[in-house]
Amino acid sequence: MTPSQALSNLLAQVARKDRAAFESVYRTTSAKLYGIILRILQRRDIADEVLQEVYVKIWDRAGDFDPRVASPISWMAAIARNRALDELRRKRPESIEDHPELLDVESDDESALARVMRGDDGKRLADCLSRLEPPRRDMVVLAYCEGLSREELSEKFGQPVNTVKTWLRRSLTQLKGCLGG
Repeated sequence: MTPSQALSNLLAQVARKDRAAFESVYRTTSAKLYGIILRILQRRDIADEVLQEVYVKIWDRAGDFDPRVASPISWMAAIARNRALDELRRKRPESIEDHPELLDVESDDESALARVMRGDDGKRLADCLSRLEPPRRDMVVLAYCEGLSREELSEKFGQPVNTVKTWLRRSLTQLKGCLGG
């Protein structure tokens, strides 16, 4: 059984409100989802809250997951990314963390994304990403790691939004095939 199939099975159990399966889903995916959220929000305090909300949504919507439509990690990553982007768009009070130039203190903490990329899954992903054409690879990384919208990518790459959308979809399909999901 592949990791993707195992995760799909766990989500099916979560849909039946199996707490042990939910704990396994969290343990297996939290570092990846936290990395996505933190990369978009760039504030640990808000990322922690959003991660909790993402898992509440996964708990509530596990029955909506369809393995024929997406891999389980892609489905959960989309929930995390969308929730983080929603939070980013929300007007919130300013904090000192909104002005990193005031903090000017370097952290030795390794990011969640860096931890994932150092592992076997990250190495496989890096290998699969290297097989994409450079502009498309850059577009995928900017969209899914940096949180850039299709409109922002369109402007950055000088391409129509529909072209960006098509390139992202095709690139993700290629990555999915490469990763065996």
